[in-house]
Amino acid sequence: MPLSVKDRALRLLERRDYGRDELAAKLVEKGAEPEEAAAVAGRMVELGFVNDANYAAMVARHYAARGYGERRIRDELRRRRIPRELWDSALEAVPEDGDTAYRCLCARLRGRAAQPDELRRAAAALQRRGFPWEEVRAALERYKREYDSQEEA
Repeated sequence: MPLSVKDRALRLLERRDYGRDELAAKLVEKGAEPEEAAAVAGRMVELGFVNDANYAAMVARHYAARGYGERRIRDELRRRRIPRELWDSALEAVPEDGDTAYRCLCARLRGRAAQPDELRRAAAALQRRGFPWEEVRAALERYKREYDSQEEA
């Protein structure tokens, strides 16, 4: 006997959290009609099984903890179909840590002297991780300063 759309939604929600629109899209992908999927996703919101604001904050914290910058987190929020009006509050839930770009740079270069090409590639990698150029530049300058002071000692 095939599962009802409501049962399928509950099974999906048992495995992981979803936003309303993401859940509806997943139900359509599993064979539900778009109108029925939207209605079931809306009902899951009413019942409290789906909360877009909490889900957005969770996604933002998760990707920040993995070392991604704001731009990459925004891309992930978009990919997960979280309403744009929730993005800023979700990003405010991320603990402020100005050293993330620097730590990613140190991990990439492993504390060794870097050639200009290697620094350029590392900077590009940080930008792909979603860090703004100002943070990347500050991390590069700090790395150069600290590496130069290690060589002098």
